[in-house]
Amino acid sequence: MSKRALKMAETKRSIIAAARKSFAEYGYSDTSMDKLTADVNLTRGALYHNFGDKKGLFAAVVEEIDLEMVEKAKTKTEGCDNLWQGLMIEGQTYIESALDPEIQRIILLDGPAVLGDPSLWPSQNRCLLSTKQIVTQLIAEGTMKEVDPEAASMLINGAAMNASLWIASNPNPQKALPNALAAFNVILSGLKS
Repeated sequence: MSKRALKMAETKRSIIAAARKSFAEYGYSDTSMDKLTADVNLTRGALYHNFGDKKGLFAAVVEEIDLEMVEKAKTKTEGCDNLWQGLMIEGQTYIESALDPEIQRIILLDGPAVLGDPSLWPSQNRCLLSTKQIVTQLIAEGTMKEVDPEAASMLINGAAMNASLWIASNPNPQKALPNALAAFNVILSGLKS
């Protein structure tokens, strides 16, 4: 990679890191692009060159956080005895992430308001594809009831996402979490053979 390409990648990482901090602390609407670029000693031109606009920058931050959430879930499922247990833990991990203040603010509260329906985000589509592959395997091995894999995947991911949204907007997220997890487990257990 050339020096110029390295510098551009470093600039992009710096902007995302500063934006992530600002979006988490102040929220999307109260994050100032002028302050953000000043904090990283760049011009607004560098921001717009790399991300197009504030919404593009926000989408890049959401993408980064979503990828980290996926990696966290994968790490938690590595020691699972079987695919079913892994599917349960993956969903539970996503729901538990609703207690993280950064995820609450950026992904669950501001994300839908700025980027629209989360089920249409590219990162969510990757999660859906992964869930569909697991569901297909679980049906093939007889662990899950015979259902349409795509429909089951949409319902599983939707249940985890909506549980997380509910927790994030709840006046008492700590109290809502165990209720959401219990309901999620009951819903998934209904799909088990």
